[in-house]
Amino acid sequence: MKNFFIVLAMKALHLGLKIMGKNGGNFLGKLAYDWNPNIFKYFKIDCPIIAVTATNGKTMTNNAIGYVFKTAGKKVISNTEGNNMETGILSTILKNCTLTGKVKADYLVFEVDEGYVPVVFKDLKLDTLVVINFFRDQLDRNGEVESLILKINEFLKNYSGNLVLNNDDPNVARLGHANPNNENVFYFSVDKYEHATTNMKEAGEGKFCPFCNTRIEYQYYQYSHIGKFECPQCHYGNNNIYRTAINIDLKNKCFDVDNTTYHIRFNSIYNIYNFTAVIACASLYKVDTEIVKKALSEFVLNNGRLEELQVHNIPTIINLAKNPTGANVSLRVLNEDNDEKELLFVLNDNMADGFDVSWIWDINFDNLNNVTRIVTSGTRAFDIAIRIKTSGYTPAKIEPYLNLEEAITNLYKTNTKKYVIANYTSLQSTRKEILKYSEKKL
Repeated sequence: MKNFFIVLAMKALHLGLKIMGKNGGNFLGKLAYDWNPNIFKYFKIDCPIIAVTATNGKTMTNNAIGYVFKTAGKKVISNTEGNNMETGILSTILKNCTLTGKVKADYLVFEVDEGYVPVVFKDLKLDTLVVINFFRDQLDRNGEVESLILKINEFLKNYSGNLVLNNDDPNVARLGHANPNNENVFYFSVDKYEHATTNMKEAGEGKFCPFCNTRIEYQYYQYSHIGKFECPQCHYGNNNIYRTAINIDLKNKCFDVDNTTYHIRFNSIYNIYNFTAVIACASLYKVDTEIVKKALSEFVLNNGRLEELQVHNIPTIINLAKNPTGANVSLRVLNEDNDEKELLFVLNDNMADGFDVSWIWDINFDNLNNVTRIVTSGTRAFDIAIRIKTSGYTPAKIEPYLNLEEAITNLYKTNTKKYVIANYTSLQSTRKEILKYSEKKL
């Protein structure tokens, strides 16, 4: 009866929040979880649960998987707004269950913070786990990336469901060995693309084999430590690949998997990995290829993740960067564009960002391609300005502004194409200010 009244109270509270025009985020889940940490056991779920975890790209991949199933006519419940800890996922379930805890859907698709996979699925039966990548991120909250990998690896030792893994990330591929008895491990890969390199150009992890400690050898790097690798001693990394993306064409935004060409709305190698994971996951559930093609050709994520806007006819691309790899991927997209452009980098150090911003020194600002001016803002506007200056960029072309509105006003004093990179807590406020500026009459 306790759980019944918890659900009843949370539904009443949710109704009140809706009347006030508020979503509540993970508020409902936090209250319910504080009241009863075992409440996940109360829910009656008869459909597959799919989870997506990664350092970067889990929101994009999660929402794309959900969109594919919706395009196929299925009812999907998902935390599309990105509340990905146990309280956020609990909030999503509370909003969509009956008073008796029954959840009516064809699929539950959840983005899950890397550190919370074992917590959330201690009492919920997980059908498929998709793992895309692991990078250093918020060290003052998460610790070293190895600690997160080991936490998930421990959970997977007793997991026998579908495991969809990025074979091009040595930190991810190792998870396929966690449970030797699991026959449902599926690796995906992306073939070498035009801008791949023979040397690592950015900060990366996983340089040594986790099984024999031999240094891993790479044929090529796509970005960071993502690429075609193998251990020369024990051949770790040489797995049977379930789905491979080939013929990568970022200019025309398309790629092939199994003799099928997929057109998408994004032009980053980073997102080719995300969508290859989506295709692998969809194929496990026998979703028709034409439906997957249609869904991916339509899918957009208008929340600042490689979002393209027109601001007074000035092309503007916004992207989240909450760690070195995210920032370096954004700069790769910028550098692969030969047009003249200007950059706005917004850096905060709020609690959700992590107070330690030393990660900015692992961002590769060297040899920016045709970037004629850089504006910085956020609580650490001067820190990121100094970092860019030390890379050799002309100091006179760097403009720091603590006030975000002032930064954006000065960013648009020219008609040059804009790239905007913002970290976690600054992303939505930056996007909001840009949209607000775009509505001004000039």
